[in-house]
Amino acid sequence: MRGKQAPKRDIKPDPKYGNQTVAKFINYVMRQGKKTTAQKIVYGAFEQIAEKTKADPLDVFDRAFKNLQPTVEVKSKRVGGANYQIRPRSAASAAWPWLSAG
Repeated sequence: MRGKQAPKRDIKPDPKYGNQTVAKFINYVMRQGKKTTAQKIVYGAFEQIAEKTKADPLDVFDRAFKNLQPTVEVKSKRVGGANYQIRPRSAASAAWPWLSAG
């Protein structure tokens, strides 16, 4: 490997709720660098959740995100007849498309 490995960047929490998971979801929803549009979409969805469920939208979002994450994902890579499990961080990244499509 040439050069240095890029440092891992920390995601700043979103301005309204102060939550890093919501900020990551806003970044996932964002298209072509339009972050304010993505924030309007996500915060609008949170307002609808609050109106319909009469519950804290952040709790509903966290519960939905945790339910969507795969607990174990098996790769189809066979090395000596063994299958490997992915890291939990990758499980979270696998849940983002499922959360946005649903």
